[in-house]
Amino acid sequence: MDKHLLRWDETLFKDMEVFEIDYVPEQFRHRETQMRELAFQIGPGLRGGRPLNSLCRGLPGTGKTTSVRKLFTEIEESTKKLIPVHVNCQIDNTKYAVFSQIYRKLAGHLPPATGTSFKQLFDAIARILIREEAVLVVALDDANYLLYENEMNKVLYTLLRSHESYPGTRIGVILIVSDMSVDLVREVDPRVASVLRPTDIYFPPYSQEEVHSILKERVLQGFYPGVLSEELFDLAVEQTMKSGDLRVGIDLLKRAGLQAEHDARRKIEREDICKAYEISRYLHLDFTIRILREEEKKVLAMLANLSTQETEMTAGEIYKVLKETVPLGYTKFYEIVSKFDALRLVNLQYRSGRGRTRIITLRYDPARILERL
Repeated sequence: MDKHLLRWDETLFKDMEVFEIDYVPEQFRHRETQMRELAFQIGPGLRGGRPLNSLCRGLPGTGKTTSVRKLFTEIEESTKKLIPVHVNCQIDNTKYAVFSQIYRKLAGHLPPATGTSFKQLFDAIARILIREEAVLVVALDDANYLLYENEMNKVLYTLLRSHESYPGTRIGVILIVSDMSVDLVREVDPRVASVLRPTDIYFPPYSQEEVHSILKERVLQGFYPGVLSEELFDLAVEQTMKSGDLRVGIDLLKRAGLQAEHDARRKIEREDICKAYEISRYLHLDFTIRILREEEKKVLAMLANLSTQETEMTAGEIYKVLKETVPLGYTKFYEIVSKFDALRLVNLQYRSGRGRTRIITLRYDPARILERL
């Protein structure tokens, strides 16, 4: 048999799990400052007090969720008196759904599907906390979804003022937000804001050096030696930086390895990286579209439709077409376009002439955007 080909029972992967999007690495680097701040905020809960509230802000793929999960794992390994609960608000975005997940963590199972009122549900949660003398810290991941569904005030008010109805309960919250245009403290009800007062913990985009370091660690853990050359690894880093989302690079490496393995090759080739990127790059688009509000999705759909007809789009020309179907002021429209630029959905460039003409170009194939919308 050709020594360059894999046998049917061989693999390029030493540990494929490290290339999963939700994998939490043992050594989580480049977020030490944010982790220390989060640990400080949660600290009072380890001593029986109420944890301080935190707001983790940053673009998609900047390590917010992984930081919280890493910290929660450490808490669960060290104490039973502080109970961490992670809630994905993309999925559980109503008050009842959020508290059902909290109950599930405390009781070991979900509440009955029917016949249980919210008051009964929260009574049960409070009784468990008081009986066990336990402190609760709840991470509301993608908390902006609660805002879009008008559930934020209901959830936070119940959590943060629980001690008024149930003396002895101690609950803190961590809000994780990827929508940088959301100002949560201004958006919530004054009664909530008065007890929320979160510490703002910012997660900046990873630099190229940090992306290089993180992906290199995954490669060393996940592939056998010699599977990926330095030249092709640098190409994977370059493609990751184009998308601005670390998750794209992680998925790209996994797909490239699987393609080489499928072809029974012992090494990943350039074509594997390029083919994988054509699929993985849309991960960022998928994740980003999920955090957009309805009016923002309408603007993005309009941009996608117009870009199939025009080679160059100026902000002013697009707005003239848009305002006929979407009631939006120009200032708000430009705020949305600027947000798209920050999220790496569009390129926003200036062209000299009479005034400063803003040229908008999509970073993705319009058909792919419309398909996902």
